[in-house]
Amino acid sequence: MPGQGKHRRPKQNRIARKLAVAGTGGAALALPLISATTAGAAGTQPAAAPLVKATVEKAAPQKPAAEKASAKKASTEKAAAPLTYSVVNGDTLTKIAAEHSVNGGWQALYAANRNAIGANPSVIRPGLRLSIGAAARAAAAKPAAKPATTYANNLDGWIRQSLDVMARHGIPGSYNGIHRNVMRESSGNPLAINNWDSNAAAGIPSKGLLQVIDPTFRAYHVPGTSLDSYDPVANITAACNYAAARYGSIDNVNGPY
Repeated sequence: MPGQGKHRRPKQNRIARKLAVAGTGGAALALPLISATTAGAAGTQPAAAPLVKATVEKAAPQKPAAEKASAKKASTEKAAAPLTYSVVNGDTLTKIAAEHSVNGGWQALYAANRNAIGANPSVIRPGLRLSIGAAARAAAAKPAAKPATTYANNLDGWIRQSLDVMARHGIPGSYNGIHRNVMRESSGNPLAINNWDSNAAAGIPSKGLLQVIDPTFRAYHVPGTSLDSYDPVANITAACNYAAARYGSIDNVNGPY
């Protein structure tokens, strides 16, 4: 049966339909579909840029390995460089240690320079060169030593100091043995001198607490003590060293020797 004049509506292109909608009040709905896609693509690259920049800023410049090794070696050599100090009038170990920040104080300074100073840390002569650098630091690293003993400036103190020196050098003798012989020889006078016996006649009088002649004093002088034969500690120590060699000990001496 022939159709009755129905008219088919021609199909419109989808794009044309969307454009047609855009021409009406639906623009607010259709246009963002296209612009949103474009904006998202354009915004992808700027969002990544800060990450790259942040990475570059955190990367610190690195020194060549050879340069770092050279700087480390120079620093080590500088730290290990020994330092010395020349004693002047009025100096004490305590003062020197404080002024030069010696780790361990005067005890470490004394331990590092004991051979140069001698047995008495309270006596340092002008011109003496002391190590206040590497040697002092090494001494400070050792276990803390006992504080140096202070001796009275009298016969009792001289004998006790001499006994300590003798102990370090393996020289035998006792307090009583030394005291007994000192009282017989000089009555405790460190400046006593014999100007009338055969030694005096030969030009080498006996001197000091234990009446030692100069040749004997020089032959039996103990390192770390004074070179002055009248010095009480040096005189006692040299005499005891001589007595040990000849009689076994000062304790075995009970008369002229």
